[in-house]
Amino acid sequence: MPRKLIVGAALLGTLVATQASIVYRWVDDQGHTHVSDVVPTKYRKSAKAIDSSQFEVSPERKKQADEHAAREKAAAEDATGQKNPGSPASPPKPSSASDPAGFVKRPAQGVTDSTDCGTWRRLYAESQACFGPYRNATGGIKSEAFERCTEIPSPDYKCGPLRY
Repeated sequence: MPRKLIVGAALLGTLVATQASIVYRWVDDQGHTHVSDVVPTKYRKSAKAIDSSQFEVSPERKKQADEHAAREKAAAEDATGQKNPGSPASPPKPSSASDPAGFVKRPAQGVTDSTDCGTWRRLYAESQACFGPYRNATGGIKSEAFERCTEIPSPDYKCGPLRY
């Protein structure tokens, strides 16, 4: 029993020490400012301890941020007619045996000068959701995306940016 108590106290002490780590700020030889809990030996004399608690988010501030995000999400859903268009999209589902992979390109419904802004934004959101799974880490798009998705230009130049 005493052994478990000692181990528990040591773990609790480690957790408290981790939560209360000291953060330092220093400037390197190139003039770049760094902030970290670990300071290279070369800069230990010039490093200044800073109060990291100023960067913690209060529960009230977190609640405000969550409410703001919910309002933005609702406005985006209203504007595009889609539920949660900003979320990562799943790849299109196979729906035909005509394509070896089972994918069929979405019907080419383009936009014209007479397309209303709500429809254009919906089509643009669908296009972005379709292309999303085919984006690589550098921001490029894999070539097979153009076989499976319809590219729709941004409606912002005609309709203006989406305002919340």
